[in-house]
Amino acid sequence: MEEVLESKDFSFPKQEENILELWSEIKAFETQLKRTENLPEYVFYDGPPFATGLPHYGHILAGTIKDIVTRYQSMTGHHVTRRFGWDCHGLPVEHEIDKKLGIQTREDVLKMGIDKYNEECRSIVTRYVEEWEKIITRTGRWIDFRNDYKTMDLKFMESVWWVFAQLFERGLVYRGFKVMPYSTGCKTPLSNFEANSNYKDVPDPELIVSFPIVDDPDKAAFLAWTTTPWTLPSNLALCVNANFVYLKVRNKYSGKVYVVAESRLSELPTEKPKQVVTNGSSDDLKHSNPKSKGSSGGKTKGEVEFEVVEKILGASLVGRKYEPLFNYFMEFSDAAFRVLSDNYVTDDSGTGIVHCAPAFGEDDYRVCVENQIIDKGEDLIVAVDDDGCFTGRITDFSGRYVKDADKDIIEAIKRKGRLIKSGRFTHSYPFCWRSDTPLIYRAVPSWFVKVENLKEQLLENNKQTYWVPDFVKEKRFHNWLENARDWAISRSRFWGTPLPLWISEDGEEKIVMDSIEKLEKLSGVKVTDLHRHKIDHITIPSSRGPEFGVLRRVDDVFDCWFESGSMPYAYIHYPFENVELFENNFPGHFVAEGLDQTRGWFYTLMVLSTALFGKPAFRNLICNGLVLAEDGKKMSKRLKNYPSPTEVIDEYGADALRLYIINSPVVRAEPLRFKKEGVHGVVKGVFLPWYNAYRFLVQNARRLEVEGVGPFIPIDGVTLQKSSNVLDQWINSATQSLVHFVRQEMDAYRLYTVVPYLVKFLDYLTNTYVRFNRKRLKGRTGEGDCRTALSTLYYVLLTSCKVMAPFTPFFTEVLYQNLRKVSNGSEESIHYCSFPQEEGQRGERIEQSVARMTTIIDLARNIRERHNKPVKTPLREMVVVHPDQEFLDDIAGKLKEYVLEELNIRSLVPCNDPLKYASLRAEPDFSVLGKRLGKSMGVVAKEVKAMSQEDILAFEKAGEVTISNHCLKLTDIKVFRDFKRPENMTAEEIDASGDGDVVVILDLRPDESLFEAGIAREVVNRIQKLRKKAALEPTDMVEVYFESLDEDILAMQQVLDSQEVYIRDALGSPLLPSSMIQPHTVILCEESFHGVSKFDFVIRLARPTLVFNTNAVLALYSGNTKFAQGLQAYLFSRDHYNLKSEFQLEIQD
Repeated sequence: MEEVLESKDFSFPKQEENILELWSEIKAFETQLKRTENLPEYVFYDGPPFATGLPHYGHILAGTIKDIVTRYQSMTGHHVTRRFGWDCHGLPVEHEIDKKLGIQTREDVLKMGIDKYNEECRSIVTRYVEEWEKIITRTGRWIDFRNDYKTMDLKFMESVWWVFAQLFERGLVYRGFKVMPYSTGCKTPLSNFEANSNYKDVPDPELIVSFPIVDDPDKAAFLAWTTTPWTLPSNLALCVNANFVYLKVRNKYSGKVYVVAESRLSELPTEKPKQVVTNGSSDDLKHSNPKSKGSSGGKTKGEVEFEVVEKILGASLVGRKYEPLFNYFMEFSDAAFRVLSDNYVTDDSGTGIVHCAPAFGEDDYRVCVENQIIDKGEDLIVAVDDDGCFTGRITDFSGRYVKDADKDIIEAIKRKGRLIKSGRFTHSYPFCWRSDTPLIYRAVPSWFVKVENLKEQLLENNKQTYWVPDFVKEKRFHNWLENARDWAISRSRFWGTPLPLWISEDGEEKIVMDSIEKLEKLSGVKVTDLHRHKIDHITIPSSRGPEFGVLRRVDDVFDCWFESGSMPYAYIHYPFENVELFENNFPGHFVAEGLDQTRGWFYTLMVLSTALFGKPAFRNLICNGLVLAEDGKKMSKRLKNYPSPTEVIDEYGADALRLYIINSPVVRAEPLRFKKEGVHGVVKGVFLPWYNAYRFLVQNARRLEVEGVGPFIPIDGVTLQKSSNVLDQWINSATQSLVHFVRQEMDAYRLYTVVPYLVKFLDYLTNTYVRFNRKRLKGRTGEGDCRTALSTLYYVLLTSCKVMAPFTPFFTEVLYQNLRKVSNGSEESIHYCSFPQEEGQRGERIEQSVARMTTIIDLARNIRERHNKPVKTPLREMVVVHPDQEFLDDIAGKLKEYVLEELNIRSLVPCNDPLKYASLRAEPDFSVLGKRLGKSMGVVAKEVKAMSQEDILAFEKAGEVTISNHCLKLTDIKVFRDFKRPENMTAEEIDASGDGDVVVILDLRPDESLFEAGIAREVVNRIQKLRKKAALEPTDMVEVYFESLDEDILAMQQVLDSQEVYIRDALGSPLLPSSMIQPHTVILCEESFHGVSKFDFVIRLARPTLVFNTNAVLALYSGNTKFAQGLQAYLFSRDHYNLKSEFQLEIQD
């Protein structure tokens, strides 16, 4: 294996760029696809983004999830085709062109020409494709950009035609009016899921308007409340709730009589005493000060100012006629301008009476159709045009943009004496997600899919899918399906897939095209492009004869959501190609997108697959949340409240970014507040420890070669499984547990559980296995044992790299490329490797014992810190208290040496009597039991706190206890172990620490017999720090010279002599006296230390120096001084490491 850099010199971003070059050089992605082409298919659907903007963290998040899952599936024996897709049609593209060309109205496009407009749209569709490919590739995602699909491709559009034709033939398509969210900025209706994506809190006018009742003896008027004055000119009805009680009330001062819901009487404004005037006049009306927020303008004194004339049930008001507010629709007088009833009327705002303008409210339209105010069909009069301006029918406001006309409409109502109250009302209102203009609700003619007919089957198909997290499926998506409404799939626009429907002039003949071949056959025209400007001119002769003229295509194009919902079929040109591929693998195995797609892509996929095949479109789904700026606000380019993805990747690397977002709430469909420091935290907490373990392996494997004992070749795995070393057994088992866990979680699509487990595993690897095995790994326990330890570490690192390859494709490849150099027959890339299988038995007991051992060490360190007893100070005794005898046998047996050495303690005493050093007490967990027990909580809490020591022990053993008829489990009661100090000892002499499972007790009393060992550790500690100061590698061999500066040098010499074995084992070489320094010795570093346990001394680090026995060399050459000096000069010129190896070989021979 090649040398590796120190962690401070290792650049993760630079190494990733090197790996990108390697992948390009060996065509890694293409090769992986080729190698797996005969394996079972794993079908992944990639939702197409628009290429009119650059990728952001939301795209990177979804892309990372997709990449991890598909890499994992490739490694577990599947062929995974990954083609990038582009959403090319629809509002995002048209809006860009409208801004570029200054297009304001539909007529502007027609004047320009649809052909020129569409070609302008086509020209910008792939504007950022190169940037997308660059950024997505840099994040480590493997996906095919060369063989991508585009929704504007001829084959894709043809499959969309086929989908529509199937729905049409099954009677699932109809044309009608539907009140829809309408963008006046983009001049098009929006789907409900688009309309719900951009709400803002805005102030709007709120009015209460009077509608005098025809032939009422009291000259009463209905009062209706609205926040959309611009809809009042189109009023055709009023609506009440048949079940509400309404009041006819007279104002005591003005004498005016109104009808309102009993529960909304307080909405009526305050009026000062005036002479009685004709009902309905507002000249004498003094309006109260309106509130700027809320649904009404100030608290009124309804009970005082109004007397009740009559109480009326809402049902009794139905059919009553009223005087129209405007005269624009007088031809409807016979059926209109009367009271209707419906349960959509609520009493939580307004007056309990709703004004109905059927062209501008979904419920208004429904209720008016049901009550024959208007007929369902295509002849509805919509008095607002495509640009959001009043038509000529509204003569007083013709050509005015509706929102701009609000003030003048209010003024006109006031002049008519019909304005009872006006004010401002702040509420959440939908805005267009593209143009950022307020939406209006407007009846538009459209083609619809009968989703309501499919509702039961949609709900059943949803049950067949698996979602992570499942609450999105069970709640959000289920509720959306349960309330599904017919889907308006057409748009009166230009750049999109045209509806493949040709209709005769009399509307009697309809032909739907399900293929290009059918269109060519019926029209006799060769078709090479399906966009409007290429086919709108094509006509079909009527099958009834020439006298019936020709059929022409309807103007509309598909909603782009219809295209993306058709993606599972269209991207492979089904059913015209790939029939076997599709039919053998449908539903697809996996999709992943953001939470917003529950009402978008996930929904349209489900609707179309259910309508076409009676199945869901996908089997497994991961739904991610939103990535927000650090302050919790939406990421904004304008506000620059987040670092760019490129900046983060260039600083910390793509792998760190990938792990950061995967190990966050966002993978559980919750929001993530993105913090750059969080990515840095991943580098420090995950990658550096991982790299250091790898670096330690490489350094010590190379040391074997340096020392001349042969190159490092890993021992085979079967032999390693038989290692007698307890930590080898443990880390091998822990590695198999890692494999088991990651397989289990990945098969369940729970990506977010993997990183915490990996972090814990790496902590065990670096801080337990490597740390406790340093002597073995450095060869101080014999070459054979060293090779076993190195081989174990090698296989653990290799396996963990393979396990994590889908998550961190770059870093694992870096490590693998070096690790594979000592393994014959290894794959060229880690991403060609199979995902590890569990091998051998996992040792749950040893894993638990070592986990407890690490806890014991942490608890003991805590005690030392509390009493200012550094680890360098040896202690006499530690007691470990735990009821599990097997664990105590392990900790006092095969794990004992590690505990004692790590904590610098002389003896370890196991104890299985939990009451010898602790008193137990129990307390109920109020956070768990509070809601469950309710009023019984007090009684139960009292009895829990009164549990005796024996009761608590019995409870822990049984796992449950019944108190006051309530069965309480281990999770319901907290058991505390309070340290019980021996009577003859003080807090400074003995102390304890526990975690609820195990208790550690340390004897803190000083012991003169431990004094010399403590000094020896201090000396070794200073030497190790000096090595770091000299920037020495662990493999760098140096000689260490010691010089005492004390007057009495014998005291220190006695310490060094008594601790000689410990010092030699710790340093890997003996501590040499300074008197042995030769004139030619090269000193690398030296430092003086004072007051170290009252001793002063100097440490010098030097290159290994040759020392000659001059008399022996002279004798070798029969006293020839010249020859003797020549030999010494030659040996001085040689590399001392190699020279040492040669002498060792000679001795062995």
